[in-house]
Amino acid sequence: MSKSLFSPKPYEELISYRWSQVLYLATVDFCRRFMDPRDRTVDQMIQAARSGKQNIVEGVMAPGASSATEIKLTGVALASLAELK
Repeated sequence: MSKSLFSPKPYEELISYRWSQVLYLATVDFCRRFMDPRDRTVDQMIQAARSGKQNIVEGVMAPGASSATEIKLTGVALASLAELK
């Protein structure tokens, strides 16, 4: 089993996870307040925020994940969150 490249901490303690959680909750709140719930954009925004958060979790939690896998999942998380710009 390989050691985590980024941190031996549980994912809940990672700053990147905490910020992705804040971004997810803010995205959901924004969509509920200001957008038409029937609009496909709402689903896309919420899914992008959820995906970013989830990929951070998967990168940390994958048993025996290599550093390359962690980097890949972190990149996917970054790309998902960048869709919200």
